[in-house]
Amino acid sequence: MAYRILIVDDSTFFRRRITQILQEDAELQVVGEAKNGMEAISLAQSLKPDVITMDVEMPVMDGISAVKKIMALCPVPIIMFSSLTHDGASATLDALDAGAVDFLPKKFEDIALNRKEATLLLQQRVKTLARKNPNVHSSVVKRSFTDRFEPRQSLSSLSSRNDQHDKYSHPSYPSHASKKSYKCLAIGTSTGGPVALQKILVDLPSSFPYPIIMVQHMPAAFTEAFANRLNDLCNITVKEAKNGDLLSPGTAYLAPGGCQMLVEGRPSSAHIRIVDADRYSDITYKPSVDITFKSLSSVFGGDVLGVILTGMGADGREGCRELKLLGAKIWAQDEKSSVVYGMPQAVTVANIAEQNYDIEHMSQQIKSEMLN
Repeated sequence: MAYRILIVDDSTFFRRRITQILQEDAELQVVGEAKNGMEAISLAQSLKPDVITMDVEMPVMDGISAVKKIMALCPVPIIMFSSLTHDGASATLDALDAGAVDFLPKKFEDIALNRKEATLLLQQRVKTLARKNPNVHSSVVKRSFTDRFEPRQSLSSLSSRNDQHDKYSHPSYPSHASKKSYKCLAIGTSTGGPVALQKILVDLPSSFPYPIIMVQHMPAAFTEAFANRLNDLCNITVKEAKNGDLLSPGTAYLAPGGCQMLVEGRPSSAHIRIVDADRYSDITYKPSVDITFKSLSSVFGGDVLGVILTGMGADGREGCRELKLLGAKIWAQDEKSSVVYGMPQAVTVANIAEQNYDIEHMSQQIKSEMLN
């Protein structure tokens, strides 16, 4: 039985092209098309698709407004298509905040090496989200999609709850601080990562005594906008990493899209080095968690807490392996709170991750471990 897909876009050409690509895969069936957000809401309720692809800019009702309505009325995994511009990046981040779980550039060939790779990329993304939907092809009563992936709270409300989180510890996750010494917090993530990172970073105090290195799979046009948004919301400083940046306590450095980020130097004077992705022609991800984490092992040895969050694939596993061999602690997001349990699963089944935590309490565990 094929997964049911609803396509939402005001361009007849784009709807036709996406339909052709998806239906080349026997596991995917396009059951409807909508040319604006209002039609999307109606068809989402009547057709009950397993996944929706959604354009951002449309007449009558835009994609962000449609996402909010659909997630309130009939929650379903939604993947956004966005233009590779500053405005497109900001709008896509708004859509993720509203409840969308993934995104691709409108010209998704731009992030692939060839047309075949672009086709497989789209098919894989859609099928992965369809499989994650707990309502797909199951006779077993499960929690709703919004229970599985906690409803997206506004980022401002997340930020305002910092003080409450400082006093809160989930009873099923008792704090057992290891008293280990640290010099850096490193986080790697992909699909679902923007929301997961927000949940962690808004909870960290401005006095956080370590630099934070972050690798999020994201196009080059998006990373600066994402870093700026996080900086506006967080008590710590968040910035897109630049070549030559010296690592400072209480600052989070987001790897720029389309490049590879290395950390070099001595622990007391570590700095960022941004290199052309072509230098690592055999590496799919730009940026890559593996490359950045391996460079951290050369600078900080085992004095790192590495955290792998939601994401497709296994990027981060080998970098975490090198860190752990030197004594670093590795944690992973749990399956239930992951949008895609690929990257966290990779470090977990390889016996690299020491702990698995749900995203709602990951920041509390980080603080308990690193601030005590």
